[in-house]
Amino acid sequence: MTKGKLTGVGVGPGDPELLTLKAVRKIRESDVVVLPVSDRGLEVPVFSGENEREEDGLNNYQNRCVAYQIVKKAVPQVEKKLKMYLPVPMIKEKDRLKKIHDMDADKVCELLEEGKKLVFLTLGDPSVYSTYMYLHKRILKMGYEAEMVPGIPSFCAAASRINDSLAEKEEQIHIIPASYEIGKALELSGTKILMKAGRKLPELKRRLQGRSEKVVMIENCGMENEAVYQGAECISEEAGYYTLLIMKEEKE
Repeated sequence: MTKGKLTGVGVGPGDPELLTLKAVRKIRESDVVVLPVSDRGLEVPVFSGENEREEDGLNNYQNRCVAYQIVKKAVPQVEKKLKMYLPVPMIKEKDRLKKIHDMDADKVCELLEEGKKLVFLTLGDPSVYSTYMYLHKRILKMGYEAEMVPGIPSFCAAASRINDSLAEKEEQIHIIPASYEIGKALELSGTKILMKAGRKLPELKRRLQGRSEKVVMIENCGMENEAVYQGAECISEEAGYYTLLIMKEEKE
């Protein structure tokens, strides 16, 4: 029997019209749709339809999966496909994370051994701070086939939203995970993109006020509840996880 393939599909930042044609095709051709679940209540991989008593809880995971909600608007057929819910808790405990990621990979490999085509839905692009990569690397190492379908990153969509470029000529672009220490990164020259800034917004607001760069914050880019804040002093400290900031040096 021919073994299956895992495809990490980038669904873009929020607007279903930004899904690529290839992403739509891969989702339509898939046998199983893999949904990452960050809720700590899910400890092992589960499938839709396995247990009627758990179906309400699984539907709740489905409703909270932003990537799935985006896809559902562009590819309605996805609602009829078998769903696989994988635990991907947002924790920094390395040993525990490794155990969970290994367990997820083992379960995915069982389906690949059966020849199934799986798509893992991820926001933005699979290669940029995506939980998909933990699975992707393991599947390749275990001797199975895995690929990625690129999606539009949130910072590119954000640049379009504010109608400005990220960099021109010799200017540099720095992509910075704002959930970690960013002190030195703020001193880099060029455009700085602070991703996943939600929990650090009070600190960022304090650090960025009085600086010379133009600062724009975009919350939930491309989604119905999108919000744009111009200037460091206008940064909302209550914004959610899907928040990024663009710091761009002003040109005379």
